[in-house]
Amino acid sequence: MVRPMTSDSDHLIEEEAPDDERRIALAYVTEAYAEAILAGIDGDCFAHAAMFSALQELVATYGEEPVAQFAERLPQRIRDGEFSIAQRH
Repeated sequence: MVRPMTSDSDHLIEEEAPDDERRIALAYVTEAYAEAILAGIDGDCFAHAAMFSALQELVATYGEEPVAQFAERLPQRIRDGEFSIAQRH
């Protein structure tokens, strides 16, 4: 079921789940990634597949336009180090 678009659709996508549920979900994805690496799957290949799957789920839930608006903010968030594991100097 596609949820209706709101004026702040990227906020809706980001704030849907409670923080503890997000941490648990991330733990599942991290574990699946580690298992894929142990099975010989290339890390980049798995990462692309995971991103594709995630975007597919978001589009199915929210629709194309809200997800596109959400994705428009990703370049700056990446540049700001939001997804970096290593500490920035």
